[in-house]
Amino acid sequence: MSANVVVESRLAYRPTVSRRTVIFGFGLLGLVVLLAIVGPLIANYDPERANPTKALLAPSGTHWFGTNSYGGDVFSRVVYAARLDLFIGFVSVGIAFAIATPLGALVGYSHGWWVTLTMQVMDFVQSFPVFIIAMALVAIRGPSTGNVIFVIALLNIPIFVRLVRAEVLALRDRPFVDAGRCIGSSDFRLVSRYILPNSLSSSIAQASANVGWALLLTAGLSFVGAGIRPPTPEWGTMIGEGAQNIITGDWWVSLFPGVALGIAVLAFALAGDAVRGMLDVKTRSA
Repeated sequence: MSANVVVESRLAYRPTVSRRTVIFGFGLLGLVVLLAIVGPLIANYDPERANPTKALLAPSGTHWFGTNSYGGDVFSRVVYAARLDLFIGFVSVGIAFAIATPLGALVGYSHGWWVTLTMQVMDFVQSFPVFIIAMALVAIRGPSTGNVIFVIALLNIPIFVRLVRAEVLALRDRPFVDAGRCIGSSDFRLVSRYILPNSLSSSIAQASANVGWALLLTAGLSFVGAGIRPPTPEWGTMIGEGAQNIITGDWWVSLFPGVALGIAVLAFALAGDAVRGMLDVKTRSA
């Protein structure tokens, strides 16, 4: 009978994320972050400098990723863009997480008209297509790095509020919370010490995936001219600049920033799955 118990225990706690996925996800994420940190040290050219005499040169030993229509070095622009895009992603998601986590805990634990009003506001924000509302807000405030961060953070807040609220609703009547009430703990202490720390695993995993989503949204806004403006190096801007050159066979202008964007988004998605698997007690090994 003990053998059966051991077998059932192993099946119940089998990790949903393989070790290879964890290693590959964090390794790929580390490479992306490392590129953003040391990229300017390995870039041989000024990313914002134009040189019309070297326009649309194919990849070579001198220009590893070729040059764009203005003669700018594509490799230098790609590595500098990594720093800007990751900065936007981390800061916007970090702001949303810092605001939405305590708010979600409060609306999940409390009752009253303001809870209903808060969730109705979250529903209102999420009722619009994300890209459309992002374009409208950036157009109103003006295209700049700060405004892009503001818009992405605003659109991320309802996601985290709903996620934390759902976790808190599932935890607020658990026995350990009732025990806290019995010993005289205040509502603030119950939420801050007992409920909120136990409800953050899903939010932390979601935050990693949302950084990748923020990179895509930033690139999309810049692609249509509503985000970061040239000559500032940004992956979406670079893809938009090179889109017209694909027809003429100058594929490298948009291909390399597109590959960099795809690798970064994949890295954050895999890292999010890995974090979710490591933080969820249901998926930990016995």
